[in-house]
Amino acid sequence: MYSPIDPIQKSQLFLDLIAARQEAVSGNIANMDTPNYVRKDIEFSQYLNTMNSNLETKLSQKLGPSGVMEPQSRALSAEDELAIMQKNSIIYAVAARQMSNTITEIKTVINVGKA
Repeated sequence: MYSPIDPIQKSQLFLDLIAARQEAVSGNIANMDTPNYVRKDIEFSQYLNTMNSNLETKLSQKLGPSGVMEPQSRALSAEDELAIMQKNSIIYAVAARQMSNTITEIKTVINVGKA
């Protein structure tokens, strides 16, 4: 299990997982009419559980059991895939804000150290 300590690494992992999930969902939408296509998804709760934050813990409880791309047995539905994509976009916005806050905190520490 990967458990980053550095807040930049945490944010980077979070953003990478979100991007991978977006790619999987986009592939599902693109292949909806492909015969015998098997839906794929990325669930990353096990990574988020290691990040020791209330936000990540809450997200991990909603997002699923593992951090790998897995074939899914349920049928493809454009509405479901678009809803997943929208949720993923919201999660991305939260992760990007978290990265921005981390960078701001680091800048503050550097500036205080100069004084």
